[in-house]
Amino acid sequence: MAKNGNDAEIDEGLYSRQLYVLGHEAMKRMQNSNVLISGMRGLGVEIAKNVILGGVRSVTVHDQGVAEWRDLSSQFYLREEDLGKNRAEISQLRLAELNNYVPVTAYTGALTEDYLTKFQVVVLTNSTLDEQKHFGDFCHSKGIKIIIADTRGLFGQLFCDFGEEMVVYDSNGEQPLSAMISMITKVSFIQNCSPQKFARHGFESGDYVTFTEVQGMVELNGCQPVEIKVLGPYTFSICDTTGFSDYVRGGIVSQVKMPKKIGFVSSQYCSAKVEELDEDLIKKVSFLAAGDLSPINAFIGGVAAQEVMKACTGKFMPIMQWLYFDALECLSEDAGVQLTEEECAPRNSRYDGQIAVFGTKLQDLLARQRYFLVGAGAIGCELLKNFAMIGLASGEGEVIVTDMDTIEKSNLNRQFLFRPSDVTKMKSDTAAAAVKQMNPSIRITGHQNRVGPETERVYDDDFFESLDGVANALDNVDARMYMDRRCVYYRKPLLESGTLGTKGNVQVVIPFLTESYSSSQDPPEKSIPICTLKNFPNAIEHTLQVSKTRQFKKVLWNSILHAFVFSDSCRDPKFMERTLKLPGAQPLEVLDAVYKCVVTDCPHSWADCVSWARNHWQCQYSNNIRQLLHNFPPDQLTSSGAPFWSGPKRCPHPLEFSTSNVNMRDLHMDYVLAAANLFAQMYGLPGSTDRAGLVKILQEVKVPTFTPRSGVKIHVSDQELQSNDSKLEELKTKLPTPESFQFKLNPIEFEKDDDTNFHMDFIVAASNLRAENYDIPPADRHKSKLIAGKIIPAIATTTAAVVGLVCLELIKVVQGHKKLETYKNGFMNLALPFFAYSEPIAAPRHKVRCCCFIPQVCKDYKTLSRFFMFSIHKLSFSCSDFCRMTEIVTKVSKKKLGKHVKALVFELCCNDTSDEDVEVPYVRYTIR
Repeated sequence: MAKNGNDAEIDEGLYSRQLYVLGHEAMKRMQNSNVLISGMRGLGVEIAKNVILGGVRSVTVHDQGVAEWRDLSSQFYLREEDLGKNRAEISQLRLAELNNYVPVTAYTGALTEDYLTKFQVVVLTNSTLDEQKHFGDFCHSKGIKIIIADTRGLFGQLFCDFGEEMVVYDSNGEQPLSAMISMITKVSFIQNCSPQKFARHGFESGDYVTFTEVQGMVELNGCQPVEIKVLGPYTFSICDTTGFSDYVRGGIVSQVKMPKKIGFVSSQYCSAKVEELDEDLIKKVSFLAAGDLSPINAFIGGVAAQEVMKACTGKFMPIMQWLYFDALECLSEDAGVQLTEEECAPRNSRYDGQIAVFGTKLQDLLARQRYFLVGAGAIGCELLKNFAMIGLASGEGEVIVTDMDTIEKSNLNRQFLFRPSDVTKMKSDTAAAAVKQMNPSIRITGHQNRVGPETERVYDDDFFESLDGVANALDNVDARMYMDRRCVYYRKPLLESGTLGTKGNVQVVIPFLTESYSSSQDPPEKSIPICTLKNFPNAIEHTLQVSKTRQFKKVLWNSILHAFVFSDSCRDPKFMERTLKLPGAQPLEVLDAVYKCVVTDCPHSWADCVSWARNHWQCQYSNNIRQLLHNFPPDQLTSSGAPFWSGPKRCPHPLEFSTSNVNMRDLHMDYVLAAANLFAQMYGLPGSTDRAGLVKILQEVKVPTFTPRSGVKIHVSDQELQSNDSKLEELKTKLPTPESFQFKLNPIEFEKDDDTNFHMDFIVAASNLRAENYDIPPADRHKSKLIAGKIIPAIATTTAAVVGLVCLELIKVVQGHKKLETYKNGFMNLALPFFAYSEPIAAPRHKVRCCCFIPQVCKDYKTLSRFFMFSIHKLSFSCSDFCRMTEIVTKVSKKKLGKHVKALVFELCCNDTSDEDVEVPYVRYTIR
């Protein structure tokens, strides 16, 4: 828990993913803000939901109107039995369940100037133009931040006024840059930040930086933030440094986020100026204005809620000041098609708000859709809410949602279908039950399966061929690529999306029309060289990776895993053969690890575990560093005469263990306590958190003294190989017999979110001790958990906005749009704010002889004659035994899946006249 200035607590277990987006300081400022949201139709409740999940001080929802049929098309907290009741009062009951830390109240009276003074932020939705101008002007004069949001059919708009002097503390939310210095001149302070080839510094002109660890030109160390001018990808200038001392070497330059003041004008003076009216656009607005669409509300509501958070915190750059949005591509592609008034007239249906835009035919199509939703996390919850609101699978169709995960506390901050009482329940079943409450007509089934080759018996030919489309709500690339391949094979539309903090993207994949998800990939993540991790770390990311992979995984997992295999298999005469064939195993290394785990290092008490941990500390942070300095002394020079320890190579120093040094005591004790408890867990022994008792045990522990080792040999002689073989045989004889092996080993695997298992305690302490070795600034638990756990920052606002765009694409897919330019891929960064939309890239087409084909899409031949004719006449391909094709398919499919499948894939290998390989589509032979 962390406390803010108002003595309120930040529940890091709940807000962990959002904290990685906003940070603690912004969260503290947000917890001091009271927010009023006026208008509880679809847009208002969407904004309220996101703001409440975000964790402001309080939210008041206001509405003087009562629930109508058309509200049900997007207001997910209204039910049919609520018709005629006040929207604010009904919504308050369900919104209050979202976050126990945020009081939610309802107000049903008229808005007055006096009432508005109770709030730091006011949001107006479903308001008249006169109300917007009047209250906008009043809020501006009183320093109350105001957001005006509105949606009309396929149109949406947003207006922000945060006062004449608003301070933005962080305009983009990116992590501050840092770079190693390799050279500083005395001309105009030109600085080369490229100690490694092609390592660009990443700064921009106008950035502010500070300096540390500069040797020689010490005047720079600890200076006030100074503005820079970028000269190139590896250099920048700052000022005249001729009066400074001579630069020697080293140094780190770090970016500093500087506060900015920005000013807004009142809505009275911020009307859009248009020289010429677009009559066609105005006509469309008038025709669609009665509509109320869940996807539009989700997008505008997500963006508006993020603006509320900006107003509360000063985190990220606000919208300056208008945002306009429309999705007219969702209308019919045929310009001549005009819906009649009768087709769009109200029917006292929960879909009246949607029928007002698209008529009844689309509603019937939506009701019959059969969709597969993969994932019921943050994106999955938002998709299901929108599915329920638009009436997807509300008739003869069905939504199948699969997710093998259970609900955790950290999910509740952004996966809004779940409540604290749902923790440990299955996500898919819980989410399905929640959306059934929103729309009882939706037909939905929850599965708990991981998608992959192992579940192709469940998601087989019959399953995929029955689908109308697939929506991904996944958190990893491998699963996305797998589903992409399945959709390409079965020629099903795929709706793909993802978020990373305030960033989000949407991609639509249409068979035969667009490229597939796998057609383009992000560049691989840059790996850190082993030598940097092992001996020359210069950043906290390096020490965290070593702590996780080389200490936790290698020492506490791999070694015990070998011994675990031994303990489970020692009664099997073939255990040795299996143990020595473990992936990546070296026989001598494996048996040596087994011998240490079950003989020399095997603890019998808590004191033994403490002794092991203390000795491990000595090796890692003292003796190993002394050995490194023995091989490469501090004054070591390179072959060119330059200092060896310079640039990115930071010269380390060994640590001295202490239980009394105030500065380092807690860190040393944290490591030993966590390591000892993990070691005890592996052997099934009771642990302890008694620090006083730990100190007493440590006083009796004998630690290994440092003895320099000779250099590492690259060549291994035949005599040494024979010696290794003899050592291997000797170890085999020393291992305990099955009869004498009386204890059970428990390998432990890293889990970032369990704060009771000492995993993160060990990682944080181990990383910061190594950082101390190399004079690297340490990282707190929060940052360490982000890096070591590879946590994806997440916030509800981005998810809501992204899913709104996904569902607009879904509406196009269901209508059967055929034009590439109709569909839109999207990217947004709510922090900047930035929005970009583009047509999907067309599916590539290649010509082989007279045949034009799309590589991502297979050809489907149901008869032998059609396959034969295509092969001979199009590709000059020959194959024998065509008459036995059915028999081949039957045998192979039954052997593979235990049952007959409908098709077999043939991979064709073809050459052109010059004997070069030619890409041709695979052939799917289908049996009727």
